[in-house]
Amino acid sequence: MSFSTSTTPSPGTPDPSPSPEILRESIEAGGRFWTWFTGWPLRVLIIVVIGLLVLVLLRRLISHVTERIATGQPRATPKGSKGWFHRSPIVGEALVLANPLASARRAQRARTVGSVLNSTANIVVGVMILLMILTEVGFRVGPLLASAGVAGIALGFGAQSLVKDFISGIFILVEDQYGVGDVVDLGSGAEGVIEEVQLRTTQVRSVDGTLWWVRNGEILRAGNRTQQWSRALAEVRVPVDADVDVVRAALGRAADLVAADPELAGDFLEPPSVRGVDAVTDFSMTFTVHAQVNPGTQWDVSRALLRAAQGQLRAAGVLRTEAIGSGEA
Repeated sequence: MSFSTSTTPSPGTPDPSPSPEILRESIEAGGRFWTWFTGWPLRVLIIVVIGLLVLVLLRRLISHVTERIATGQPRATPKGSKGWFHRSPIVGEALVLANPLASARRAQRARTVGSVLNSTANIVVGVMILLMILTEVGFRVGPLLASAGVAGIALGFGAQSLVKDFISGIFILVEDQYGVGDVVDLGSGAEGVIEEVQLRTTQVRSVDGTLWWVRNGEILRAGNRTQQWSRALAEVRVPVDADVDVVRAALGRAADLVAADPELAGDFLEPPSVRGVDAVTDFSMTFTVHAQVNPGTQWDVSRALLRAAQGQLRAAGVLRTEAIGSGEA
């Protein structure tokens, strides 16, 4: 018995191999697609990839710099270098622990400015990518830019107050004019504690509980009572016929008592002192006791000075009736 190994197809079986015509058409179609793809589609793809890469690098750079500023990390110093202004990490950590409020405000400013820069980078890079793509596909961007310029001018006139608010908000944060927790006077009755600082508005909580929303562009002046240091003032009025030396001595003893108080001693940046006679009327003389204190503590120190002054003046026999006094922040 023998088996046939012939692979010759039978007359009725079709040939499975493609014909030369099909192969030629496939090669031509592939060539046409490659020729088309290497034209504007490839250039558009390259523009998108490079644009996204640039945007990612910009955002990472902005986030890295702003986060270093927010966390207070010192700039790295190369090995072997002896910079005159190099600050060790221990000193940096000590400064952060000594003034946590300033660190929080610095972090808020840095992250807010970083958010603005990231948004600006998104808009600028996105617009550039879009314009380059339109140019590659054959769209004339000249008339579009002209129309956008006219529309931008019209929109700018309509939204100039909004732009003014945003620009003012950026400068408020960058210059650290005030921050959350500060006691400020922004004019027009907006006086109190800052609760939130945004790019467009500032929220101020007054003593009576009213929450004021102040547009940053409308702030012409800002008085900050709790930045860097404050001054405690205690105005004391005594009878006009009182002995000035006796009054000064009594007020000096009162100032020393308050400065030695364990609860308030840490608030003083300088010893309290008596300024002397500030005003004289037909019935009274006004003396002022003042001291430089930590920001935000001036009101407690002023009240303590007034209480101590009343006690010492009574003990010295200067006050025959209820003392009249007032404290000023």
